[in-house]
Amino acid sequence: MFEWTGQNYAHCDGMARRDFLKIGALSAGGLTLPSILKAESQAGSNATGKSIINIILSGGPSHTDMFDLKPDAPKEFRGDFRPIATKVPGFDICEHMPILAGMGDRITAIRSITGMNNEHSNAQSDTGWPLKSLESLGGRPSVGSVMSKMFGPAQITKTGSAPTFVDLSGGTRPGFLGQVFAGYRPDSTGKANLTLNRNVSRSRLGNRQELLSGFDTLRRDIDGSGMMNALDSFTERAVSLITSGDVARALDTNQEDPRRLQRYGMPEDRDASKFVLSRRLIEAGARCVSFTIGGWDTHSKNFVSLSKKLPNIDRAMSALIEDLEIRGRLDDTIIMMSGEFGRTPRINGNAGRDHWPRAASFFLAGGGMKHGQYIGATNRLGEVAQDRPVHIQQVFATVYHQLGLDPDSITLADPNGRPQYLVDNRQLIEELV
Repeated sequence: MFEWTGQNYAHCDGMARRDFLKIGALSAGGLTLPSILKAESQAGSNATGKSIINIILSGGPSHTDMFDLKPDAPKEFRGDFRPIATKVPGFDICEHMPILAGMGDRITAIRSITGMNNEHSNAQSDTGWPLKSLESLGGRPSVGSVMSKMFGPAQITKTGSAPTFVDLSGGTRPGFLGQVFAGYRPDSTGKANLTLNRNVSRSRLGNRQELLSGFDTLRRDIDGSGMMNALDSFTERAVSLITSGDVARALDTNQEDPRRLQRYGMPEDRDASKFVLSRRLIEAGARCVSFTIGGWDTHSKNFVSLSKKLPNIDRAMSALIEDLEIRGRLDDTIIMMSGEFGRTPRINGNAGRDHWPRAASFFLAGGGMKHGQYIGATNRLGEVAQDRPVHIQQVFATVYHQLGLDPDSITLADPNGRPQYLVDNRQLIEELV
């Protein structure tokens, strides 16, 4: 078993978030893999075939130090960083992201995000909703869980399947859809290994399947609904996922060219492996991969911290975009990057910035959208969205639209049987589509 353990980050609420990944097991709420595949397949698909990599900057990244710098503001607002030009006229970003600046024609920065709550949670970056929305019913489902519900498992080869949704963060939630649509977490809690137990050969596994098939044939004779035939199919797909080894291989970054790993920033930047894993999982057939990068709750030493973190993001994100483009997958992969909220425009006495839900930024690339632009801006001091305010749910409405899910018509039934729209603010961001 390959084991990777990330870093610990403590937010200002005192709760430690541990990024973890232990490769070799697969589970979701204790349910068996065949039952998960069965449930996921019950929804029809209008899919465009596009996938998502959702990157959550846990702690709340500073909007005025990344994509909406204020060089003309007083020093207690503008901070230590200078803006640099991208390839797109008028589109400036932080000096610590020079590689992304050279890719300005392939990225979009929305600099006027509204509708955020002051909460340390992945919920808003993962669902578009505040954490407490429908909390009594389990909460709102993550974008990956919605995809699992609507699209079912993705075929990747003639012999194997890949999970629709892979959660590398351990922090996403299926919400009111229930654990059957939770993301696959390749961590130590799983009971079903991605590779065969060393004591079970392929031939022995085949014999077990034949034995089960014999029992199933007897039950099928008295089954008028066809359910047994369906169960055979789900079991076969579950077995093929394990025996094909495609997903297990995708999780093994040792198979990457070391020079390519260096391009992402490995091994110095431990978070860089998540970018690599996400790309490999998308290539293996996953439709949504989510992960977090911690350390953005910069109440003190904001500029010291970001001067180290932003170059890492610059390297890894640019390598991800470059790799997807080279492989012909960029137009089919939506890259999202956001956090819980922005940071206070005025720098505090500890050289930090505090929570600021009144304004934030959102980064997008790929997915067949119209890039090479910035959308909106905050006012002169970075306090509120002044030009072209964009509600965070509009981002998700636009992403769902790109996936082939019409946010104006699609609803999901909650546990009480009530239809729930994917988002309330369903106006698309016209500049992107």
